[in-house]
Amino acid sequence: MQDDQVPAIIEGYSDDLAAASMIADHYASLDILGDYQRRISANTRRRQKSELEVFCEYLAQARVRRTADELFSDLHAWRGISAGLIKGFITWQIKSGAAMNTVNIRLATIKRYCHLATEASVLTTQQHAMITLVKGYSHKAGRNIDRERPIARVSTKKASPTVISAAHAALLKRQSGDTKIGRRDALLMCLLLDHGLRCSEVAVLQVQNVDLIAGTITFYREKVDKEQTHDLTADTLTAARAYLPDVAGQQYLFPGYRHKETAAARPMNVRAINDRVGILGKRIGVDALSPHDCRHYWATEAMKHNTSIDRLQEAGGWSSATMPLRYANKARKANEGVKLG
Repeated sequence: MQDDQVPAIIEGYSDDLAAASMIADHYASLDILGDYQRRISANTRRRQKSELEVFCEYLAQARVRRTADELFSDLHAWRGISAGLIKGFITWQIKSGAAMNTVNIRLATIKRYCHLATEASVLTTQQHAMITLVKGYSHKAGRNIDRERPIARVSTKKASPTVISAAHAALLKRQSGDTKIGRRDALLMCLLLDHGLRCSEVAVLQVQNVDLIAGTITFYREKVDKEQTHDLTADTLTAARAYLPDVAGQQYLFPGYRHKETAAARPMNVRAINDRVGILGKRIGVDALSPHDCRHYWATEAMKHNTSIDRLQEAGGWSSATMPLRYANKARKANEGVKLG
């Protein structure tokens, strides 16, 4: 709708408040998508685009031509979507072997954009009501489906984390100090194993975030929009003292390749960190090791040593106690406290 159509919107409204409200609603509807996407993180935007690309693969098989860019940037591209089409997408994913959690996440993204399209009056409230009735799968239901479907489960994520022992953790933190890469890897593994940082949080760390005098590291947790400071463990402090001279004068704690055209500094990205952790794991006989496995190790070890739920929640940067409780249950033996006569 163009600006020259605004007078037509308020025709018949002699009341100035009603007219002003109509104009305001008009411009608000134009920015519904932009306002939403400005509020979410860059990682979420990238993930949504990837999920919409898969949705477009399904649509293409249904002889519907849409691109992920169209669905991501124009709510009018969602016109005509139906609950039945979305249910078909779920079935298509299950038959192709998609993990149930992946199916649920993709469904949530599609429903979010359908909700925005409804706010922009692209979809009717009746269409939206039917779409909201499309449900994902609980953990139990997903497990039952996995047992029955003939095709193997396909996912970029592991079904369960790789278990790391205390001995493994010690080896991972004990990288060679004879080289810059070795010193970098030692600090990287200390931050993952001793502090439970997420891979995305490690990637954007800057040299100035580490205070060797105070023995602390300050970093930003994007998921909970919170800046935190951790006291460095003895191993982390030792690794930081050895490595920081290697990056003196640089911006990022873990520098990546510079931009080819501008030569601007860039950090080691999430993919590179994942790959490096996997390589370091293989060296000590731990296959498919990821940064998130290190976070699992950190949280589980903290609970084994009687860290309270609220302290773990705060230190781990979780918005609720749900995740810390999972680690508490994992660390506790099922029959702990059971007494037999």
